[in-house]
Amino acid sequence: MTNPCIICVAITGSLPTKDNNPAVPITIAEQVESTQEAFEAGATIAHCHVRDDDGRPTSDPDRFAALKEGLEKHCPGMIVQLSTGGRSGAGRERGGMLPLRPDMASLSVGSNNFPTRVYENPPDLVDWLASEMLAHDVKPEIEAFDLSHIFKAHQMWKAGQIKDRPYVQFVMGVKNAMPVDREVFDFYIHTVRRLFGDDVPWCAAGIGARQLTVNEWAIGAGGHARTGLEDNVRLDRDRLAPSNAALVQRAVDLCGQYGRPVATWQQAREILGLRMVHP
Repeated sequence: MTNPCIICVAITGSLPTKDNNPAVPITIAEQVESTQEAFEAGATIAHCHVRDDDGRPTSDPDRFAALKEGLEKHCPGMIVQLSTGGRSGAGRERGGMLPLRPDMASLSVGSNNFPTRVYENPPDLVDWLASEMLAHDVKPEIEAFDLSHIFKAHQMWKAGQIKDRPYVQFVMGVKNAMPVDREVFDFYIHTVRRLFGDDVPWCAAGIGARQLTVNEWAIGAGGHARTGLEDNVRLDRDRLAPSNAALVQRAVDLCGQYGRPVATWQQAREILGLRMVHP
């Protein structure tokens, strides 16, 4: 394979704390520094959450603005993807950062179970988030926790609620949601290609100990890969990951094993149809 692989680094998330791993970046300054290391290691998308002064998840647009500014300064050209996830806020406050016009934002188009709660994405909120992304020229990344979410993304695309072909990410390994299953993974790929075309780019994320497994499946199958401390804080059973960059390096090494170049930020923007920037 010669098609470049985009590596997304999910730097912080809503759940991991420094008690889980001291390398988890919490403050804006820590997040910028950790992302810069990951960018230099080969990541070209930064998937971003922010925390309040007590380290709790928030959707505060001002904190997102400060993080976006820091990333654009220290990681020139990197794709900034802000999270509209449900752990950081309720209702429309989840999309309060979209007027900042990040390159991308996550969009969950359906509900499902999480380890201890229901991840609620009611249709009216999904429609509103999609409309805000359209209004502010933000490309959604569809977070598919279930097969139905891929079909919902296709329906929204056909209805004009999503401007370009969706970039779908398969999320596998969340307890009570879709497990890491190779036959399901392969069927996800088949379904995305059937609905959106054989050349549509897609991504996959594995949660916890299965992060490396899903990284390898995605890279080997011609897709793109997500890694980072949001999803997994360990290198293996005995070792904590020393940084986001270390997890990115694992994905870079897999790209080498499968003969795939790691996408530059320019290539990543071209593959995803994003506006070019001039750092």
